[in-house]
Amino acid sequence: MQELARTDSKELVAQQGITEDLYTRFIAYIDASPKTIQTYDRAIQQFYRYMQEHGITHPVREDVIAYRDSLKESHKPTTVQNYITALRQFFKWTDQEGFYKNVADKIKGAKISNDHKKDYLSGKQVKTILDDISKEAEIDKRDYAILAVMVTGGLRTIEVVRANIEDLRTLGDTAVLYLQGKGRDEKTDYVKLPHPVEQALRAYLKGRQGIKEDQPLFTSTSNNNRGGRVTTRTISGLVKGRLVGAGYDSDRLTAHSLRHTAATLNLLNGGSLEETQQLLRHNNLNTTMIYVHSMNRAKNKSETRIAHAIF
Repeated sequence: MQELARTDSKELVAQQGITEDLYTRFIAYIDASPKTIQTYDRAIQQFYRYMQEHGITHPVREDVIAYRDSLKESHKPTTVQNYITALRQFFKWTDQEGFYKNVADKIKGAKISNDHKKDYLSGKQVKTILDDISKEAEIDKRDYAILAVMVTGGLRTIEVVRANIEDLRTLGDTAVLYLQGKGRDEKTDYVKLPHPVEQALRAYLKGRQGIKEDQPLFTSTSNNNRGGRVTTRTISGLVKGRLVGAGYDSDRLTAHSLRHTAATLNLLNGGSLEETQQLLRHNNLNTTMIYVHSMNRAKNKSETRIAHAIF
């Protein structure tokens, strides 16, 4: 029966070409995180719309290349890369299943620079931003604690969202926060909480009523979701709001800038490459090396030496 269904699908593809039904079957086949599945779904639906607009039913390699080039005109390189990666996986699957030949094999996406797309902050700038938060209302205490733990521990927004009260623990004489990192199923990593950061967290929790250990560490203050778990969008928005409120309004300064700041300040203040890799929870040391290249250029005083020689 299964073979019959597959034969019918082959005949359908042969007659009608690549259809939306085939995309749907591919999405159902993917074994990945919900976020990855969402990205793949968005990417292949984009290609399906492109095919419809150009009257394509049986795409060839040249069609995929033309589609990629059209993406480059209106999308960021990272988006182009993600969309083409999804398309390569889709046509690899159609080839494996015998539905359609792999017309996207070895087609490149976009050239992506290794340089960070976001800026980092100096220690003085971070202090200015934190000092600008009044810490009187619950939302102020929450935002202060979030910024403090993100900038000292290099947390991603998803790690902040996933944190529960029970994840606050003590190892030796140090307070720590266990995290469920990117691509992880369990909370096996942790960051140490310097005393001022722990104090900020405790001050925030003290103001919440009837808290339990399995509750989110950070909760929403909005009317629609008050007391519920914050979202990554909430974290990104509140960080951006606090940055702008303190006078740091730039497209290159976002919530992810706090992670860059943690890495850069650690390296500038004597932290080793291996320590920074451990802090950021990078699996590959080469990922951490990007910060070293950026820091070395920042410490390069060539322009100042030349200016002194001239002026």
